[in-house]
Amino acid sequence: MGLNIQDLKITSAQFSTGERLQDANANDGDNVAPELTIEGVPADAVELALICHDPDAPLPFGFTHWTLYNIPTDTTTIGLDADEKFNPGPNGFGSQGYGGPQPPAGHGPHHYYFWVYALSRAVDGKPDRETFLREYGDAIIEQNRIIGVYER
Repeated sequence: MGLNIQDLKITSAQFSTGERLQDANANDGDNVAPELTIEGVPADAVELALICHDPDAPLPFGFTHWTLYNIPTDTTTIGLDADEKFNPGPNGFGSQGYGGPQPPAGHGPHHYYFWVYALSRAVDGKPDRETFLREYGDAIIEQNRIIGVYER
């Protein structure tokens, strides 16, 4: 099955791709996830997954800020209660759930990719980002992202 990137959409009323995330979203701010809207989920999807990743972090694999699994396919909003409502997995801070931007001071702008994945099978457990991509890459029917920017 070829990867379709035409229908699945992820947006936010708080920022558009390339725009700055709010201070409230930052780890040293209120550390609240931005509200995200999802639409165009393929009819054959079994569940959704969400990952927020910073490839600009000065680490070999970047830095994962959020892994969220077992999101029902009829979900249209990922809100402030997402970590309670769905299945949060590990982040790079060593905890689970959302961990906001905290780039090194003076390191320049970092890009935060909020990826939504429509999957053909359910995610078992709470894999980290690399394990999810390795073990569920073949189950991704469709994916899309919105990219926020943050700098300290």
